[in-house]
Amino acid sequence: MQIIHSDRDLAVIVKPVGLDSEAGVPAAIREALGGEVFTVHRLDLNVGGVMVYARTKQAAAALSRLIQEGAMVKEYVARVRGVPEEKGDWTDLLFKDARKNKVFVVSRERAGVKKARLEYTRLDTDGETSLVRIRLHTGRSHQIRVQFASRRNPLVGDHKYGARDAATAPMLFSCCLTFPWKGTTLRFERLPDWAKEDEHD
Repeated sequence: MQIIHSDRDLAVIVKPVGLDSEAGVPAAIREALGGEVFTVHRLDLNVGGVMVYARTKQAAAALSRLIQEGAMVKEYVARVRGVPEEKGDWTDLLFKDARKNKVFVVSRERAGVKKARLEYTRLDTDGETSLVRIRLHTGRSHQIRVQFASRRNPLVGDHKYGARDAATAPMLFSCCLTFPWKGTTLRFERLPDWAKEDEHD
């Protein structure tokens, strides 16, 4: 796990695939920096990327409020099967089957159904797969994975949602967090190797 920023209030890290964001990462931050660590958002176990943790209860409350108000901008990169449109702005209704730990796009609102929205831009394609950059407007469970899979563009390596390839984990990475903090705007960005190689300016 890489720490890319720390101060008395915050710790910003790059979570590796396979490290649990609610237990493993806080433990690693405590070992490196000491003190308390509070989780304010999550990433799936098999997804890596930039995350922010609070180091005081006051910072945790402030970060949680930013997330609830939509003031924390979360961006991701993903490699998906096929060639989606160059840009998209998708809103879907998602239902999570907790027993199966799987999420489905559904057609009508009912108990347990939540609205999910994302925007994306296609960065490149080789005709078989495409690199996309995604801005999340809502943070639903498995949201990016499900919304792309429902349009027949499952993430490379995402066998839970329809990919049929040899990759061992979904090619999805939390690449950028931007949020207001104490009168300024903080922005933290990292790209995985598989996005650096393919991204074109």
